[in-house]
Amino acid sequence: MGHQHHHSHRHKVDGKNLGISIVLNIVVTIAQIIGGLISGSLSLLSDALHNFSDVLSLIISFLANRLSKKKASTNRTFGYKRAEIIAAFVNSATLMVVSLFLIVEAIERFLAPQEVASNWVIWLSILAILVNGFSVLLLKKDAAVNMNMKSAYLHLLTDMMASIAVLVGGLLMKFYAIFWIDPLLTLVIALYLIYVGYDLLKESTKVLMLFTPKSIAVQEIVSSICEIKGIKNVHHVHVWQLNEEEIHLEAHVDFKEDIKLSEFDVILEGIEELVYHRHGINHVNIQPEFGKCDTKKIIVQD
Repeated sequence: MGHQHHHSHRHKVDGKNLGISIVLNIVVTIAQIIGGLISGSLSLLSDALHNFSDVLSLIISFLANRLSKKKASTNRTFGYKRAEIIAAFVNSATLMVVSLFLIVEAIERFLAPQEVASNWVIWLSILAILVNGFSVLLLKKDAAVNMNMKSAYLHLLTDMMASIAVLVGGLLMKFYAIFWIDPLLTLVIALYLIYVGYDLLKESTKVLMLFTPKSIAVQEIVSSICEIKGIKNVHHVHVWQLNEEEIHLEAHVDFKEDIKLSEFDVILEGIEELVYHRHGINHVNIQPEFGKCDTKKIIVQD
């Protein structure tokens, strides 16, 4: 069996900006909880709850980022490379749970509206906008290349948008005494959290379930490998994404002739280059066969 792989040279995430964001969000969360209790604002408390979920998600992301850098061992042959995918799954799932809680709270407040001390709402929402806006800028570059950082980035981005909505609500309550805007904004924030969290939850689930990446067509891979001289059939194909940087291909290759091992090595190198440049697959594991009596279906369900 042959195994080859390309190492991708992608932007590396060191987690330092994430650490700064954690400290800033802890400060905002404490301030919003105190302000929400004093002012009686549900939207401010919901924003504080969202911010608290941000802190937890950022800590999870930070730990996952550290774990992913640990080296592999004999009892952890892949190391902790999936840690960040798990963090993305947990963080997106918490977005959904927090959203459902906020929807229930908003409905209860609609049924029993109450007056809100709007000054607290205004000033604390401004603080949250500034802190989360700064944190979003810190993580933007990392979020473009890393699912874990994207989950943290989305938490912060949605919280910044929620704080903007809370600020608008605070101004409407202060100058127009429109207090029903408080639960309405809470409901809008919750629905938006569900909207942004669903896609990330779906994508991280697909990776954890070893689904074939949506950008890769298995039939095209089989056809392109079969174009190589001497190859009769490609079957028992599995393609999965380990993490942000690694896509793996495992397959059985049936040869037309009983070739030497040295000849197979040359063909293997050609397969590696082909699937890397055409399909972005950087880890290849091929089992060579000649005249073996087994199923020649493209994908075998083990």
